[in-house]
Amino acid sequence: MQYWAAIFLIITIIAGVFGFVAAASASAAIAQILFFVFLALFVLALIVLLVRRNGG
Repeated sequence: MQYWAAIFLIITIIAGVFGFVAAASASAAIAQILFFVFLALFVLALIVLLVRRNGG
């Protein structure tokens, strides 16, 4: 998922350089959504790890 966020970030930068504002904003929105999904999954994995270590 992090890979796709990076790909959309690169697409956003390239589209912004060439002036494709609609494509750049759409790609940026997708990259942002993927980033926050990845962040939420990371935090969830940390919580699960902490609960399992404490014998919960």
